[in-house]
Amino acid sequence: MTTKTIVRVILAPREQQVVEGLADGSTLAEVAQNLKIRQGTASSYLKFAKRKLHGVSENTAALAVGYTTRAITPPDLLDPETLDLPHEQLDLVPLIARGMTIAQMATELKQSPGTHPVKPETTGTPSVTIIRRNIGELTANLQAHNRAHLITRAWQYQILTADQVTAWLR
Repeated sequence: MTTKTIVRVILAPREQQVVEGLADGSTLAEVAQNLKIRQGTASSYLKFAKRKLHGVSENTAALAVGYTTRAITPPDLLDPETLDLPHEQLDLVPLIARGMTIAQMATELKQSPGTHPVKPETTGTPSVTIIRRNIGELTANLQAHNRAHLITRAWQYQILTADQVTAWLR
C-alpha cells in the first residue's frame, strides 16, 4: 500500500485564526467578535481558507484537512484509552469530517463493508434518526460543542487521523 503525502498548506494569518477559532467550538460570529472583525469579513477569510484546504466546503472538512496539512496548529493529543465509544459512533467520525449530510452518511454506511451495524437487530441502511442520535451521543461523549469542535476532539483522541483524511482527499 502506498501512502500519499499531503503537502503543507499555508494560510494567511487571519485565515488561520478564523479556522482555529472554529476548532475551539466557537461560532463564526464568536470568532469574528474575538478577532474584532465583522462576521462577513471572517466569513470571507474562511471561504479563502477552504479553497486553499483542497477546496472543501464544510467547516468540519476544513478542520480535518487543516490538521492533516498542518495549516492550523493541531491540538494536544489525549489518551484514546480513556474513551470507550461504540463502533457505530466511531464509524461516523470520518464521515462527519468529510462534511457529509446525515442522508449521505446513511448511504455511505450501507455501502461500506467495513462498517459495523448500527444495532445488531437492524439491517440495511441505518435510519436518519439513528444516525442523528449517534452523532448527538458522540458529540456528548467527546464533550464537543458542535460538529467542528467534534473534529478537534476526535483528532485529540486520535479517532480521526491524517491517514483517514488523506484517503478521502485522493
